[in-house]
This record gives sequence, C-alpha cells and structure tokens, in this order.
Amino acid sequence: MFPPPGIDHDSFFNHFNPHQEDFIQQDPIPGQASLEGSDLTNNNNNNNNIEGIGSNYDCDQRKILRKEIERQRRQHMSKLNASLRSLLPLESIKGKRSVSDHIHEAEKHITRSKKNIQDLSDKRDKLKNLANSEALDDHHGNTSSENCVSIHPFCGGVEIVIHDGLRDEALLLSRVFEVVLEEGLDVVRYFPTQTNEGLFHTILSEVYCLCLVPIIHPIFLG
Repeated sequence: MFPPPGIDHDSFFNHFNPHQEDFIQQDPIPGQASLEGSDLTNNNNNNNNIEGIGSNYDCDQRKILRKEIERQRRQHMSKLNASLRSLLPLESIKGKRSVSDHIHEAEKHITRSKKNIQDLSDKRDKLKNLANSEALDDHHGNTSSENCVSIHPFCGGVEIVIHDGLRDEALLLSRVFEVVLEEGLDVVRYFPTQTNEGLFHTILSEVYCLCLVPIIHPIFLG
C-alpha cells in the first residue's frame, strides 16, 4: 500500500497501524534478555560458590577436630608411658626407649612382684609359726603364744615384739634374728621396753629392696 501524493509516508502508516507504538514498546530492549539470563546464571554460580565455601569450611573444621583429638591422644599416651617408666626399676629399662619394651618390662616386673608378695607372705607365716612353736609363757601358762610374739609393719619393714614370758628367751631372740636376716630383712634396731605388763623386746627391720616397700604393709597385716 502506497500513500497518496502529498501525504507523509510515516503519518500514513501510523494512521493505518495505530498499535505500532504499542508493539514497539512491548519489544524487549536489545540485549536485555541476554542480561537477565546472565544475571540468573551468575546468581546460580554465586549460590554454588557459597555452598562450596561452606562445604570446604566444614571439611576444614573436621580436619582440625581430628588433628586436635589425635594430639590429645598422643599427649595422654605419652603421660601414661612416663608414669609407667617411673614405676619400673631403672636397671630393667636401661637402654630401652620404645613403648613396647617398657610394656614388656612392666609385665615381667608384675610377675616378679607377685612372686615376691607370695614369698613375703610365706616368710610372715614362717616367722609366726616359729614364734608359736618356741614361745612359752612361764607366768601365764594358759596364755596363747600368739600373745607373746607380734609382728607389725614398720616404715618399709616389720616390727617384731616379743614378750619376756618365754622359757628360753635368749635362744628365741637369737633364732628370730637369724630368720629375719635369712628372709631378706635388715635389722636396724633392737631395744627392750619395761611396762606394767612385763618386759618387751622390740626388733625393727627394713627390706633390702626398696621397690618392695609398697607391698610389705598389706602382707604383714594378714
């Protein structure tokens, strides 16, 4: 369709197409659609980046926690090993630095200690039996011999107290001294004590091996 002569070309077409302006207004601005799509893509990427950062942070925190737990475990094991070494005789761990060697020596030390406990228990019973077999009370014939000789723990050793009401006092004292020395005890002091109940002979002894001191007391209390 061509406009009549003398009619402006644009006015003629605007007259027959009144909605052209609306169509032009409704057309998207060039490049706007691509920008909106780009914004959506950027938003998605940003969300993914945030999620990735959070995931990395959680992973780092877990690693830090695991390292801290492992550090505390190693520190605790080191303290336990140091405590174990302090309980073992120095000669048994001399030149041995590994934890496995210390544990092995601890097992052997426990075995030796159990044997020493049993030996000391036997020695205690032997001393009691010796006192019971040789002790007689001249003044009180009905008095039990157990009341004439008593054994008590004393500062890493034992205290032996003998009442004077015995038939052969000198022989018994000599025999007690002999047995005490044979059984690994060192006599450090002897003194008599006069009381209203009579004369008492006290023998104080110590153990040669200091590592046995902690187990002497419960043994002789039995």
